Amino acid sequence: MNIAIIFAGGSGIRMGAGIPKQFLEINGKPVIIHTLQLFQYHKEIDKIYVAINADYEDYMKELVEEFRITKVQAVFPGGETAQDSIYEALKRAEAENPEDSIVLIHDGVRPFISREVISDNIRGVKENGNAITCTSCYETILISEDGKEVKDVPYRKNTFSAQAPQSFYLKDIIAAHDVVRQRPEKYENMVDACTIIRSQGITAHMVEGNRGNIKVTTPEDVYMFRALLQYKENEQAFGLGLTNRIASRMHSREDAK
Repeated sequence: MNIAIIFAGGSGIRMGAGIPKQFLEINGKPVIIHTLQLFQYHKEIDKIYVAINADYEDYMKELVEEFRITKVQAVFPGGETAQDSIYEALKRAEAENPEDSIVLIHDGVRPFISREVISDNIRGVKENGNAITCTSCYETILISEDGKEVKDVPYRKNTFSAQAPQSFYLKDIIAAHDVVRQRPEKYENMVDACTIIRSQGITAHMVEGNRGNIKVTTPEDVYMFRALLQYKENEQAFGLGLTNRIASRMHSREDAK
């Protein structure tokens, strides 16, 4: 059983739009629906669980019905933090599915993950026990403790950007959460599932993500997502990506010389 856990409990404060960013409409659909459809139409995904901002629970259920996201098994209010919401979703899944099910934990506002990356995550869990989606950093990363002075500059070839999904066997990630939840500080400084398992000495295995797997958080991200959708539509319409078309034209010019 392959299960997508989608958490989308954000308030949209950084977006400044007045509504949670996951409900912003882009090309006629809310961002969260763009995300859910990626998993709905992926042949390897069996079920979807959605943790949502409690104020928008009914609206989310209406959207699921309107856009016929039939793989969604439950929509329910998220917890106090993102990790609380994920834990709630994991426990819902645990009550209804085998403990050796594979769960792909994904941001509701990452609506451009590729089919290949979803498949690679599933395969990565089967081969290594977990799969953390990431991409190599193109820009130099600076380490600073105060945001004013540079403390360290790691080699760029050794730096990667963690993304989503982050995937595990259901029983394993619940066990890791249970350890964290027993601590007095609980999820403090635990920014994602990768951080959680690493804090317990568990090796995290990387899976290469796709460029464009952005997290729609700011107005600039909205423009970028619209551009990515346009690029995808062009690929589908013409059968070639923009890069391939440019390369073909360049080769034609060279041949003509």
